Amino acid sequence: MRNKLRSSLTILGIVIGVGAVIVMVSIGQGAKAFVEKQLESLGTNVLIIIPISTTHAAARGTTGTITLTAEDAFAMAKECSAVSYVSPGIRTTTQVVYGNMNWTTGVSGAGPDYQIIRNWPLKDGRFITQQDVNIMAKVCVLGQTVVTNLFGTLDPVDRWVRVNNIPFKVIGVLSAKGQSPTGQDQDDMVLMPYTTVQRKIMGVTHIGYALASSTTAESRFEAIDQITSLLRQRHRLRPDEENDFTVISQVEFASTVMETSHTMTVLLGSIALVSLFVGGIGIMNIMLVSTTERTREIGIRMAVGAKEKDILFQFLIESTVLSSIGGIVGIIFGIFTSKLVSHYGGWPSLLSSPSIAVAFLFSNMVGIFFGYYPARKASRLNPIEALRYE
Repeated sequence: MRNKLRSSLTILGIVIGVGAVIVMVSIGQGAKAFVEKQLESLGTNVLIIIPISTTHAAARGTTGTITLTAEDAFAMAKECSAVSYVSPGIRTTTQVVYGNMNWTTGVSGAGPDYQIIRNWPLKDGRFITQQDVNIMAKVCVLGQTVVTNLFGTLDPVDRWVRVNNIPFKVIGVLSAKGQSPTGQDQDDMVLMPYTTVQRKIMGVTHIGYALASSTTAESRFEAIDQITSLLRQRHRLRPDEENDFTVISQVEFASTVMETSHTMTVLLGSIALVSLFVGGIGIMNIMLVSTTERTREIGIRMAVGAKEKDILFQFLIESTVLSSIGGIVGIIFGIFTSKLVSHYGGWPSLLSSPSIAVAFLFSNMVGIFFGYYPARKASRLNPIEALRYE
């Protein structure tokens, strides 16, 4: 208390260290929660089957890509026990027109199970049915971004839009999902029966991909094996030939993202802990100066009966109090800064109570660890020499 400025500067390193730990961990946790939310928006146990180019494909007289068919998708649903739902899919980008408004967006062909696989509820209307697929119905379901840009505040259900100069009736509106983990606007899309997109818009017979859902998250590996085996058999691939398709699981993608997020959180947290270490060295330095300045005081205390442990505890308490004050101020600073970063920087943040507690406890440990040597040095002073010290 006699050296307020010096004490304040001493705890500054602790304040910055604790604050930095809280900010870094909160940003890491916020990013993790944000990614988890985005991954949930992709659907339940989703597997994506995509055709790929292979060297043996050209030898078969094709353009280099073995096309995936709707029959392949039906076979997955029928013959793969670990697969619960399958939807053929095909996608193109084109202009959608309503009145004097137009919007260029992605038009995706889908089956009735698409809504279940993607876990995508409707805001209004109905979804595509098997009857729509069978008759190649000219119907569509719109995403929220398309609705906003074409209809504004109007109710789009039962209205007609034009795609490639073909009229389509709007039968439903999807609820908003926001961005995907790759940054794409999931709501900027128009869904139609995949047969309609195949024949009336693109003029093809193949599909661009298939969406499947494993029965459980744990059975996704079994589902991938079953799908791989089935498609290799259906495409008549020899054992030495590569797959002409790939199966992507969102869980593996999620694991990669989470692992990256965890690594960044640990890295940033470690950098923040360096500040605590530097702050601890500052405390040690100031405590050494303090013991030197107060040598005569220590001698007087020893002369009136203070024991070695009394002096030791006195200086340990002082260093711990300094670090504790730094920890408390650092917590306030960290919470305030994380809120500022989230508000003005647009970064998601999520305060973590365990990280706050660990940062505070670590700051106290720093005070004890770096305060022990000065305290021990003070407690071992010779009382006679200490009293003579000027």
